[in-house]
Amino acid sequence: MNLMAGKLFDDAELAWIRDQFYYVDRDFEGTRRLFFDNAGGSLRLKAAEEAFHRVDRIPDCSEHSNKIALYLDAIERQGRRDLMECVFGARSGVLYPSYTASQIMMEVCRVLSANARGTNVVTTALEHPSSYDGMKYYAQVHNREFRVADVNKKSGGVDAETVIGLIDKNTAMLSCMYASNISGYIYDIETIFRRAREINPDIFIICDAVQHAPHASLDPEKYGIDAMNFAPYKFFGVRGFSVAYLSDRAASFMHHRLLGKPADDWSIGSPAPAHYAAISEIVSYVIGLGKTQLPSETDRRKLFVAGMDRIAEHERALLAVALEGTERVPGLRHMPGVHVAMDGADLGIRDFIIGVEFEGLSCVDAVKEYEKRGVIAFERSADSIYSKRMVEAFDSKGVVRLSPLHVNSVAEMEEFLRVTQEIAAL
Repeated sequence: MNLMAGKLFDDAELAWIRDQFYYVDRDFEGTRRLFFDNAGGSLRLKAAEEAFHRVDRIPDCSEHSNKIALYLDAIERQGRRDLMECVFGARSGVLYPSYTASQIMMEVCRVLSANARGTNVVTTALEHPSSYDGMKYYAQVHNREFRVADVNKKSGGVDAETVIGLIDKNTAMLSCMYASNISGYIYDIETIFRRAREINPDIFIICDAVQHAPHASLDPEKYGIDAMNFAPYKFFGVRGFSVAYLSDRAASFMHHRLLGKPADDWSIGSPAPAHYAAISEIVSYVIGLGKTQLPSETDRRKLFVAGMDRIAEHERALLAVALEGTERVPGLRHMPGVHVAMDGADLGIRDFIIGVEFEGLSCVDAVKEYEKRGVIAFERSADSIYSKRMVEAFDSKGVVRLSPLHVNSVAEMEEFLRVTQEIAAL
């Protein structure tokens, strides 16, 4: 078994990690299963859920002046610091909280489109519909050409040069996700965004980081990003809350806000301190993983990055197991009747997502067969508006999307591979 693609947690550390999450190997009814649908909403960190419910029970308004209100305000402020300093690693810019990451993306597309200058916009074929449709809709509103970078069918992603080739001095906006939610491919955003700004220094850059955030650290300032969104429910947290980083210039544009508040305030309505309490627990958990690597470090951002690096290394090692197998069971790449779609060879530029096709079995039916055998996956079918554009770009009618998490073990990957063998033999 070649684990050079990553490094597994040792048994003791993995046991501790698994104990930090709800329903790792059994659902809430007590039924044993492997939950490989974390890309649709990840396993929940116990501390985050408990903090959320503890704080959410408190009726006081954090914008008021009584003692408990001030306590809630402090929780929100700490959560905001954790988001900016640790999750986004940003020294400038503002946070834009909302209900969902899709709402945020649509609004960012609206505001930036209204303030952009140029005759065309660029995006890629693999973008989430909230970004792709937002860019397309407001391109139509502002009479701009809508350019789409096509996929590389071998790598499972979109090549940097393909994106850059569509950008010119008249490109008003570029929306390019950090990693694909169907193939796991990690874009070369450093090259893409640097070259985009060389071509047009005034271009607005949007980056959907919802899928990538649970697998690696983010750094929007480093890449000159104007807007980057993030969904805590896919990062061990709670549904009903999402947040974006906005650069100072993006935050300053006219947007929906109470006119008595600062021009760069993107928060509308009463704050939700419970969500920020959950965020702080997620950050503390990742920092704890980083502390095992950097025991004398005190900088929280450095520790957060180290923790995310450890998560990425463990997941990369498990990805190698899933694809190549072990001495006990063949991997997906070597299994008769199974095709790994969008299978880029370089595991260093892949998040822990796998798309699988079965000979003679649709992705919808395959997902049902997986569930019969205790594996929860999800079909990315051409029949869905969330999948059609992406899977058809790879000449597919649909794939079974498998998205494990860093809590999983080699033994569980082997169990999954045995189940896949059984389904392939049907």
